[in-house]
Amino acid sequence: MKNTVLLSFLFFTIAILQSCLNNELHFKNAYVIENVNIIDPLEGIQNNMTVVIKESKIDQLFKADNVELSPKNTIYDGTNKYLIPGLWDAHIHYAFETSLAKKMNDLFLSHGVTSVRDTGGPIDFVLPFKEHSLQNPKTSPRVKIAGPLIDGKFNVYNGSSSSYPLLSIQNITLSDLQIQVQELIDKKVDFLKAYEMLSPNQFKLLSKMAKENNLKLTGHVPLSMDVITASNLGLNSMEHLRNIELSMSENFDSYLSDRLLALENKGNLSGSKLRSSLHLSQRIKAVSTIDASKQEAVLNVLAENDTWQIPTLELYQTFANKKYKEKTFQSHFSMIPDSIRSKWLKEINSTSTEIDQDILKYTQWSSEMVNKMHKKNIPFMAGTDTPIGYLIPGLSLHEELIQLNNSGFSNLETLKTATLNPAKYFGLEKTLGRIKAGYEADLILLDKNPLESIENTRTIKAVIKGGNYMNRFYLDSLQAN
Repeated sequence: MKNTVLLSFLFFTIAILQSCLNNELHFKNAYVIENVNIIDPLEGIQNNMTVVIKESKIDQLFKADNVELSPKNTIYDGTNKYLIPGLWDAHIHYAFETSLAKKMNDLFLSHGVTSVRDTGGPIDFVLPFKEHSLQNPKTSPRVKIAGPLIDGKFNVYNGSSSSYPLLSIQNITLSDLQIQVQELIDKKVDFLKAYEMLSPNQFKLLSKMAKENNLKLTGHVPLSMDVITASNLGLNSMEHLRNIELSMSENFDSYLSDRLLALENKGNLSGSKLRSSLHLSQRIKAVSTIDASKQEAVLNVLAENDTWQIPTLELYQTFANKKYKEKTFQSHFSMIPDSIRSKWLKEINSTSTEIDQDILKYTQWSSEMVNKMHKKNIPFMAGTDTPIGYLIPGLSLHEELIQLNNSGFSNLETLKTATLNPAKYFGLEKTLGRIKAGYEADLILLDKNPLESIENTRTIKAVIKGGNYMNRFYLDSLQAN
């Protein structure tokens, strides 16, 4: 009798425990990705994991081995699939092709780009994209904006042509700059962008205002300055490696003297023509006359200051090798509105097929410089400049990752440039850019392992934005013109 009671108690206890266990594995108001291989930018790959996503967050992670999930769960099969954080494109322009702008977010999401950093456009044009992203976190990429390029007296992107649309603001005096930058700060921009025609005093004031308002300052090193001075004054990140070669040249002093004289603009050139003339007269010469000691000094300062780099290598490659002439490249134009496609094809067909050897040389040098910077542990973010260069929003980011990979980044390091690194840049690294419990559920489910080949970032089975699971069928619908 005593044994019978004991056995009954044991069976009852086991039943209760089993019931509790089953309840633990039924995740209410959540869904589960089962048996998936997760790739975290810091910890690398973890095989056969179960990921629980609740509302907009990663709720739980645990080994899938010998675990039975309740059939009451919504379960997505991750067998032989790979889960990575959502990608960032850290250099885009909504305002460069205004009639393409509304389509860009769909294209970003369809290619796994769940966050973007707009690096220049009229504040009243780009601000609604940020506001829309905040109001629709499950169906829109996260959007960070700088507002317009902050330029000097002879501003470059002044709306003078389709090649130079209105992306910048002109500043003749320091008072002009202070007023216009304060307006951007009041409208809650996420960072500020300096441009090439700023005077040294204008740049100093801009840097001061950025620091006082706890804002990052990115941009191009002004032609009136050297890279070391700009970095020391507070340029937190550099786009396109722009003008860095000038500071590394053995002829730097004479180049700077020539630039300062040219920037007086006694010929009354437009800002775009003035800048182009300086680039054409100095850039290739500078690349051909790099001084090893000057190069080392520049790289050491950038490393010491953690001056971020967004090199946009795919943009350089596209122009240098005229990739936009290729049928494969043009086949992707099916994703964009007919009006833009016609415009792009007309422009492309009017260009020569001849490769400019100077541009090619500069492009090759840029890739080599990225490798040298990476070895110095200078931080990088992946960005494209899309839609400049006929680059398709979203798709071009995957091409940029290939370029970074070819420049010496490991596959995991390459992923980091488009996941954790941009999150870190904006101070979001404790909530975004990793696959950990409590982090934002901005994720991509891949059919193939990107650690085996970085090109596998393009094998997208599903995209998750703010916990919203978007399957391949839905993503394809976003690409439809």
